[in-house]
Amino acid sequence: MSPGFRGRRGTEGGEVRLPPGQYLTEDFPVLTAGPTLRVPTDTWEFVIVTEAGEKHRWDWQQLMALPSEQPTVDLHCVTKWSKLHTRWQGVSLDVLLEGVDTAADYAMVHSYGGYTTNLPYEDLLHGQAWIVYKFDGEDLTPEHGGPARLLVPHLYLWKSAKWVRGITLMDSDEPGFWESAGYHDYGDPWREQRYQGD
Repeated sequence: MSPGFRGRRGTEGGEVRLPPGQYLTEDFPVLTAGPTLRVPTDTWEFVIVTEAGEKHRWDWQQLMALPSEQPTVDLHCVTKWSKLHTRWQGVSLDVLLEGVDTAADYAMVHSYGGYTTNLPYEDLLHGQAWIVYKFDGEDLTPEHGGPARLLVPHLYLWKSAKWVRGITLMDSDEPGFWESAGYHDYGDPWREQRYQGD
C-alpha cells in the first residue's frame, strides 16, 4: 500500500461537503491488497453469470463497441481520503445487464488476481455503476485498475474493484475479500460503514 499522501479537511456547510471522517486529497493514492496486475486487452474478458448459471461474455473489442458515458464523480476511500470531481469513461452496468434475465438480489464482483467484493444487485443499476477504462481522458493505468475496473462511487472505493473480470449474480449475500476480513458488507461513506457493526 501507498499511504503517503497529504490531504486537507473539507469545510462543513461550505463549498465542499465530505462524508464524515474524510479528508480531501488532490493526489490519487494507490492502495491495493496485492501486487499490481497487468492484464492485456487481447486476453481480457468480462463475464456476467446469472444465478441460473447463464453466462454473458464481452471481450475488449465488444466492450469498446458499446455506448460509453463520461461520469464525473467523487471518490471516498475507507482509509479516509476523498478525491472530488474525478472524470471517467466507461460502459454503464445498465447497458451490460440489459439483456440479462435475473431475479438476483445480490452480486459478487470478481477481479483478475482473485479479489472479490459483494454488493446489492440494485446498486449496479440506474446509472450508479460503470465498467470504466479511461481516467482523465487517458487509458486507465494498471495501478488504478486498468485496463478496466468497476466504478461504484456512492460506496467506499474498495467496492469499485480493480482489474474487473466478471460479476456473479446471487439470490443471497456472501462476503467478498475485505468483507470476510471484517469490513462492512455495504460500505456507505455517508453513514461511515467502514467495518462490521458500523
